[in-house]
Amino acid sequence: MSGTIGSNILSHSGTVAETAAGLNWVSTVVTASTVTVESGNGYWINTTSNACTITLPASAEAGDNIVIVDFARTWGTNSVTLDSNGLNFQGNDDTYTVEYTTSGQSVNLIYSDSTKGWIPLEDDVVAEEPVAPATQRAIFAFGSAGSLTGVSNLVNSSGVVASDVSAVGTARQVPGGANYGGDKAIFAFGQAAGGTNLNTRNLVNNSGVIASDASGTGTVRYGCPGASYGSSGQAIIAYGNNSGAINISSLINNSGVVSADVSGVGTARNQPGATEYGEDKAIFAYGDNGNSMSNLVTNVGVIGTDVTGVGTARAGPGAASYGGDKGIFLFGYDGGDPGLTSSTNLVSNQGVIASDVSGVVSARQGSAAASYGGDKAISAFGDASGKISISNLINNQGVVGANVTGVGTDRSNLSAANYSYSA
Repeated sequence: MSGTIGSNILSHSGTVAETAAGLNWVSTVVTASTVTVESGNGYWINTTSNACTITLPASAEAGDNIVIVDFARTWGTNSVTLDSNGLNFQGNDDTYTVEYTTSGQSVNLIYSDSTKGWIPLEDDVVAEEPVAPATQRAIFAFGSAGSLTGVSNLVNSSGVVASDVSAVGTARQVPGGANYGGDKAIFAFGQAAGGTNLNTRNLVNNSGVIASDASGTGTVRYGCPGASYGSSGQAIIAYGNNSGAINISSLINNSGVVSADVSGVGTARNQPGATEYGEDKAIFAYGDNGNSMSNLVTNVGVIGTDVTGVGTARAGPGAASYGGDKGIFLFGYDGGDPGLTSSTNLVSNQGVIASDVSGVVSARQGSAAASYGGDKAISAFGDASGKISISNLINNQGVVGANVTGVGTDRSNLSAANYSYSA
């Protein structure tokens, strides 16, 4: 006979029990696609990269015990299948499929007899998953103040912008900036004096200190925004300009290492905006190609195809997350004369961009934005028919506040990112 035994979660709660003689936990984490297990052992099964088929012993005695545990909470993505290897499983022979597909699950198997075979004593799910603390602070850096600069300004957890910090790294405009590792930031790429495009990067530690230039990876370019994604502190920088608009991207791991170029997806464009949404995904939208299209980024850093645009088409909007799982695009240049806009567009936690919200503050372009205080955002600097340093706080409902008197060097075409778990 044939059929499927589903991933049944018992209604009770409890802990995985050891055998009377004690259970030996195998110290090596299983990452392979197949593994044969032995009675009396517990196994950590890591399916981050692939599904795993677990072959149970070919013979067993009453009371034999095996425990398997979802090491990385990934069974919901890459499942675990049990091969009962000729013995029965809950009274069914091994032609049945036994599959576990729930992240955070553990299965405690006890062998009964030849009739019922292996029986799960528990197949519990650990519901409580650690949640990273909210990022509290922000940093604005680089830009054009008439001439290019590398100064930076820190923002505390109350949204107060500090005075200039002396430049570190090559002065440049429109680099990409993003949070990585949960509490750190990176600035990469940009355009230096004389129109020289760069691929250097500068890491920002969790105290907001910018490191000196590090050798670059990937195509030199500018106008390429960045955003964080994933569950373990990754980031992505994409699109931009290198003697013309491009659509390549660069992934950044949770140690701040920039990958080689990833082939582009979506319409090539310069100076879109980018922000996180949905807690582990990102979105790129707008740009200098005269439309308002967007591209969603999955929680593994894959950029989706073009999504029909909503809102005023424009280049160089600032963008940031707010409310813990939503995003906002604001300001930019719409191609007119003077072409500055004060419009904002909110992004839902599903990555859907809403129509324009009329601006309550002065129109500008070349500003930057970042989240702060766990669930709020700040936009600052830009060009409003002249360089400015004013800022605007965005509350956790996405409402943009009035102008706050500027601190720091008036400039535009800068970048921003959030950092630090400490308030």
